[in-house]
Amino acid sequence: MGKNLSLLLLLLLTLCCTVLSLNYQTQPLLDFKKQLKDPTNVLSSWLESSSPCDFWGVNCVSGKVTEISLPNQSLSGQLSPAVCALEGLQSLILPSNSISGMLPAELSSCSNLRVLNVSDNSLVGQLPDLSALHGLQILDLGSNDFSGKFPAWVGKLNGLLQLSLANISFDEGKIPDSLGNLKNLTYLFLANCHFVGEIPDSLFGLKALETFDFSSNNLNGDFPRALSTLKNLKKIELYANNFTGVLPVELAELAHLEEIDISTNSIHGTIPKEFGNLKNLRVFQCYSNNLSGELPTGFGDLRNLTSFSVYTNNLYGEVPANLGRYSPLIDIDISENQFSGPFPSFLCGGGTLRRLLAVQNNFSGEFPDTYAQCKTLLRVRFSQNNFSGKLPDSFWALPNMYMLDVSDNGFTGRLSTEIASAINLNQLLMFNNKLSGELPPEIASLTKLEKLLLNSNNFSGRIPSQLGELKLLSSLHLENNMLSGSIPSELGQCAGMVDLNLAMNGLTGQIPKTISHLTALNSLNLSGNKLFGNIPGNLAVLKLSAIDLRNNELSGLVPSELLIVGGDEAMRGNTGLCISDKTRTLTNSELQVCDTRSSHHGDGHRKVLFGIILSALGILIIALVILSYRNYRRTVVDPERDMGVGEEVDRKWKLESFHPIHINGDEICDLGDNNLIGSGGTGKVYRVDLKNSGLSVAVKQLRKGNEVLLMTAEMNVLARIRHKNILKLYACLTRGGSHYLVFEYMSNGNVSQALQRVLKGQQPELDWCRRYNIAVGAAKGIAYLHHDCSPPIIHRDIKSSNILLDDDYEPKIADFGVAKVAGRSPDGKNTGHLAGTHGYIAPELGYSLNVTEKSDVYSFGVVLLELITGKEAIADEYGEGRDIVYWVEAHLCDRLSVLEVLDNKIPGEYQEDMLKVLKIAVSCTAKIPSARPSMRDVVRMLSEADPFPMKHPKTGSKRNSIEEIPILSGDLSVEAD
Repeated sequence: MGKNLSLLLLLLLTLCCTVLSLNYQTQPLLDFKKQLKDPTNVLSSWLESSSPCDFWGVNCVSGKVTEISLPNQSLSGQLSPAVCALEGLQSLILPSNSISGMLPAELSSCSNLRVLNVSDNSLVGQLPDLSALHGLQILDLGSNDFSGKFPAWVGKLNGLLQLSLANISFDEGKIPDSLGNLKNLTYLFLANCHFVGEIPDSLFGLKALETFDFSSNNLNGDFPRALSTLKNLKKIELYANNFTGVLPVELAELAHLEEIDISTNSIHGTIPKEFGNLKNLRVFQCYSNNLSGELPTGFGDLRNLTSFSVYTNNLYGEVPANLGRYSPLIDIDISENQFSGPFPSFLCGGGTLRRLLAVQNNFSGEFPDTYAQCKTLLRVRFSQNNFSGKLPDSFWALPNMYMLDVSDNGFTGRLSTEIASAINLNQLLMFNNKLSGELPPEIASLTKLEKLLLNSNNFSGRIPSQLGELKLLSSLHLENNMLSGSIPSELGQCAGMVDLNLAMNGLTGQIPKTISHLTALNSLNLSGNKLFGNIPGNLAVLKLSAIDLRNNELSGLVPSELLIVGGDEAMRGNTGLCISDKTRTLTNSELQVCDTRSSHHGDGHRKVLFGIILSALGILIIALVILSYRNYRRTVVDPERDMGVGEEVDRKWKLESFHPIHINGDEICDLGDNNLIGSGGTGKVYRVDLKNSGLSVAVKQLRKGNEVLLMTAEMNVLARIRHKNILKLYACLTRGGSHYLVFEYMSNGNVSQALQRVLKGQQPELDWCRRYNIAVGAAKGIAYLHHDCSPPIIHRDIKSSNILLDDDYEPKIADFGVAKVAGRSPDGKNTGHLAGTHGYIAPELGYSLNVTEKSDVYSFGVVLLELITGKEAIADEYGEGRDIVYWVEAHLCDRLSVLEVLDNKIPGEYQEDMLKVLKIAVSCTAKIPSARPSMRDVVRMLSEADPFPMKHPKTGSKRNSIEEIPILSGDLSVEAD
């Protein structure tokens, strides 16, 4: 009896202790929850009435909380140090959330912590010293917004097995030697940490390392030979650095090596043949280096290779014949080298190949028929080689392929009817070959096709009317073939058509009126055919940027709208075309005026008189050109002549003032490097403080001939416009060969610079309020140019570095050196040249020099994207040949990833406002000019997105603006001009 009583008391005591323990652990967890925001209610089970061991994401051992694991749960808010009251806590795992604030220094008191992973959040500030966590084995703080120096205290965590501090903007510095103390490390991930210099020798003592990743830093020196001493290495990632030298043959001794990526460095020499002995190799990437020589034949014997990329080197010779034969190869890119001989037959030997890229080499012979059975292929490009012969019929029928590019080769034969089975094909590029025969109507089965480029072949017969069934087709190029018959009226059903080129064939009949149904059409080329009849008047409704109808047999009236777009050159070779008197007055065209009378006795006399007048005008124009050229040679090309070489020069300043301000020429020209503030496309810019007025001005100095011409253009524009968001031009000064423009001084530089600057505490200088005001002000300035100037002015080089900021961050549009009046180029001619900056240039300017206001709208849309994302227009992270527009569009395909494009330095409370502006930016950067809004509409839409008058309370409900962002599969158009 006494024994049973003792046992019962013991059980009650144990139960009591357990209850007390559970209660003791509940409160810290509830305090931890209180600091977090939980939009998806994953923490709904965290209740005071429940056992903490029943909380979602909490694990216990013997009643003690040992782990909190909540990865990728959409949590935000801040981390509470309350969890350190959990004495048994060993793992705190919170990656891929949106947690902000600073990492609590109190975490250093979590003495039993073994795993700390808060990677891929929005944590800021300097990292606290966590060296007291002697038992820590895994530390992953990467992909956050921490700042300051790289934490040297990490070298004291001798028990670490895995260390990741990648993708953090630490201060630039060298890799600490103390990392060599971490002898137990197996995983070291320090990519994109702003390291410079060479890898310290101490790291080559980490003999347990399996992963060595210092990619995307600025490390330099010869490629480290000492890596070969780390015999356990499975993965080497050193891409995107500045390594030089050659690939050490000793790396072939790393028997366990599975992945190596040394791309985008400056490594030269050959790939050691011994690399072919790396039997466990799965990934080999060394693209964008200076490597030469042949590929090791041993690569053909590898059994585990899945990814092989050596593009943009100087490699030559034949590719190993068995490459891919015995391995599950998925991706291969050997483009932009000098490989020659027959193409390897077995890259799809494992039946897993998805991407096959071999652009711009010297491969010859027939393309192997083994690939006709490679059903896994998605993307195939072997353009710009010397292939010949026919492609196998079944090769056209690969069902999963979405891109096929065989252009710029010597392929012969027909386009097989089996292409109907390639139902996922999005782009078919076959231009510049020797393909022949009729175009198969089965192409109409490719309902996802957007680009069909078959130009410069020997195709004959009629254009299949079934092409009208391709509703997504945006680009159709059939020029330079031997096609005949009429243009199918069904082409008018291709609602997405942007670029249509049927030039240089033998097409007959009339231009179908249904072409006017292609409301998205931007470029139309029907030149070099045998088309006759009138130009359909309804084509005038199209908002074309380019048109070419030359060398046909067209007759009748030319619509004035088309003549304005293409000029006389687009209509030449059609002797029957004519224009109205009104059109001649409007366009200064030399085309004949339509004669509405049946006969005129005086026609012969008038033609003779007209010829005499034309001849006289021609002689007069030639004389003026010669005189102007001589004057140009004296004043621009040979400025020394004006500066007193061999003759007396007027030493007085010529001042043309546009605002009431006293300017002393001698004071303006007293320029030196100490007051140089920038250098633009048309000259250097200096800050000058005027002594009389105390006013600071910016002085642009120009000396070269082309710069003087641009100065004249800029002066002509700015001298006659007035707007608070347009940079003021105070005056122009010239003396001899010296030319100066005097502008108002902008103390805060330009938007591009300001976006990269941070304040104390690593807060961005441009918060969302300032960014929004900059967007509105810049939009108003451009809208003034487009809608309130007569005639309208097109800037042609809108970009973030051309939007300047005054003391109050009020934006001013600057740099009008390449601006043009709508309908005329800067020099007054009808022809133009491509102006603008890469990353900001509208896509239609890739095939037309006819710049419109919508080109400025596109450029402004790019600026909006910079303000929203905090990123630059062009950056390596977007991928080769890609820009910010592409990067943003890729995120819009998935509604859940839209938020990822927003600058994470801006507080979450402005998320909804930023999404509204993102919607405007997407509409501005639409590929089709007519789908873009006017700048007047942009100003209106931005005003409606004002974040200040109608701020929602933080506790109130909000409509999900993500649903308002158009995705790529949807309609990007808005109400536009």
